[in-house]
Amino acid sequence: MSPPLDWLSRLLGMMTVRGQLELRCAYGAPWQVVYSDSAAGEMPYHIILGGSAVLETPGTGKPQSLCAGDIVMLTHGSAHILGDGGGARAKPAREREELNLVISENNGRGPRLDMLCGRIVLAPPHDRFIRAYLPARLVIRTSAEEARRGDAQAQLEGLVALMRTESSAGNLGGYAMMNALSAALFALALRVAGEAAGRGEGGESPTGLLALAGYPRLAPALAVIFNEPAHAWTLTELAELCSMSRATLIRHFQDKLGRSPNDLLTDVRMALAANELKRQGVSTEAVAESVGYQSVAAFRRIFTQHLGMTPADWRRAQTQAHTQTQHTAD
Repeated sequence: MSPPLDWLSRLLGMMTVRGQLELRCAYGAPWQVVYSDSAAGEMPYHIILGGSAVLETPGTGKPQSLCAGDIVMLTHGSAHILGDGGGARAKPAREREELNLVISENNGRGPRLDMLCGRIVLAPPHDRFIRAYLPARLVIRTSAEEARRGDAQAQLEGLVALMRTESSAGNLGGYAMMNALSAALFALALRVAGEAAGRGEGGESPTGLLALAGYPRLAPALAVIFNEPAHAWTLTELAELCSMSRATLIRHFQDKLGRSPNDLLTDVRMALAANELKRQGVSTEAVAESVGYQSVAAFRRIFTQHLGMTPADWRRAQTQAHTQTQHTAD
């Protein structure tokens, strides 16, 4: 018998998360890096180890100043620009390979920047879930001046320090270690962002699940949706768990999440169903029942609406993708 888990643990447990550290940037001002939209399922991240930067994300907020200790995650894979903010024409960057890492640098003589850049890769359909329920960009502050100290904050600082060391030392197994640390960075950054939202901290108003994390009265509803998604939860039951009326529950979900409790419950069910359909020998009927559907026809209809293909087509596509991956590895 498994214990109940918090919603973030359940969310991360639903997903296949892979991390990749790609560059260590060493720039002197003037510098600028322009990033186009990422491929589906890819979320760029940047860690400011030293110096400062200005982040621009067209259409998702004002330019934001970053300093040493700040972590940026573009959870929707959005196009963005990082620069020194001075307005001068950027010095061209060049890349050179070192053991386990690529270094990008320029010959700018102004204030220096030290930055790690990588990406988090989520397997489908979980990338859609993240885009639906997390803000387009997350900025996590870890410097003593910006953040309240806490266990999660200290853990994140320790993780970043380890990533800095691994990106500098050329250690045996360093590439694998940096990628594993990148995946851990995603989980820990979400924890810190959620805790900051719960304390009402952070430079931007939280949205999506992080906004709900900042409203403790809704925690019971989140807990049962993620821990017991197969139960036929009604709005009345969820509202009673949160000690509020149905109308109040719906209003808070719409205000903070932009979706209803039933929308979240269905999305969690479909994410779990997509995982189950990857398993060999598990029937569609069994998958439907495991996520709360007594009617296979209803399950097929909702699954197809969410993923754009039937459960059978999804299973076939995942089997083909797995086979292709094995052939590539061989």
